Amino acid sequence: MSSQPTAAARAIVALQSVEHDVRAAVRRALDAAEWTRYVPRGADVSLKVNLGWDLFIPGSITSPMMVEALIEEIRPHVGRIFMVESDQVLEDIEKAFHASGMADVCRRAGVEWVNMSRAETVPVDAPDNVVLKRIDVPRILRQTLMITVPVMKTHAKTVLTGAIKNQWGCLSKMRHEYHLVLDDALADLNSVMRPTLAVMDGTIGLEGNGPKSGRPRVADRILCSADPVALDTVAAVSMGIDPASVRHLACCAARGIGTNDVSRIEVRGLDPAAARIAFRPARHNAVSLVETVLRKSLFKKLFFNTPIFGLCLWGAKRYYRWWTRLYAEGCWNEVRAHPVYGPQWRGLSPTVLLNAPAGNHCSDRVARASSS
Repeated sequence: MSSQPTAAARAIVALQSVEHDVRAAVRRALDAAEWTRYVPRGADVSLKVNLGWDLFIPGSITSPMMVEALIEEIRPHVGRIFMVESDQVLEDIEKAFHASGMADVCRRAGVEWVNMSRAETVPVDAPDNVVLKRIDVPRILRQTLMITVPVMKTHAKTVLTGAIKNQWGCLSKMRHEYHLVLDDALADLNSVMRPTLAVMDGTIGLEGNGPKSGRPRVADRILCSADPVALDTVAAVSMGIDPASVRHLACCAARGIGTNDVSRIEVRGLDPAAARIAFRPARHNAVSLVETVLRKSLFKKLFFNTPIFGLCLWGAKRYYRWWTRLYAEGCWNEVRAHPVYGPQWRGLSPTVLLNAPAGNHCSDRVARASSS
């Protein structure tokens, strides 16, 4: 894939190196992607971040440093700015929002937080969809333009998670019901809730058994595009992943959501092949493997449509608490020492997250460290 413009290029993807200055990298990525062509002046926007784990490690969620830089860069051009995310059956998003430092970002930047699981929805019929024939769209996403802000991560079920997969968090917390048809469901979802702009946090990504129990990987890059499929295609190449192995990108391209044809993508900035960082691929961890096996079994309804499901959730939560106690400290230590990315996470540890109550405002130390 060439980073030089071609006559056939239809999608622009910016791939910018951080070079010790996150805000400058975000600015270069936005400018290179010509973002103001797609976001009209004065438009209200919703930043769909990834906060999908309340026992997070660096790289598993969108970093507050990157989001704050993005807010400051777009603020002069847009109207009101909202930050949005939804609960999951295994996670408390309110806890993740406060513990991560995102609550402090919103407070400092004057951004309104919306937990879409608690917000009003608008039913949208989509008869041409394959799986999701009717989607309850959070009203906030009908009233604003969505800027999706994913993290560069591997994923056991979808190979990678990025600008397309990040919209999964716009569905209700029972979205796990569609895991066996995830590729088609992602195309269905993005046909209804296609983001106006995608800005990927590649400062610290996650490799290995993502989207949770992987390892942080410093990648030092920011990506931006108005084409979420093209962005994920470029991200895949830069992660050492064959885009053809990411089935939901082909599903989305076939539905006209974007292009995964590398000959039709103009990359501005780093050459993704030359700047490739080989991310370790994801395999199913115990929770993902057991869920997949049960969903394919004759006992699917027993485990997922009866009170037994509550026991399954209890077991999954115990697994992640066990994983956090055994492995998370090493992940945190790797990142805390980083001169650019470390300060935003100082003051947090696996012990703090394990002991933090739901919705706890335990990010004061992180806020002080980030501003120092």
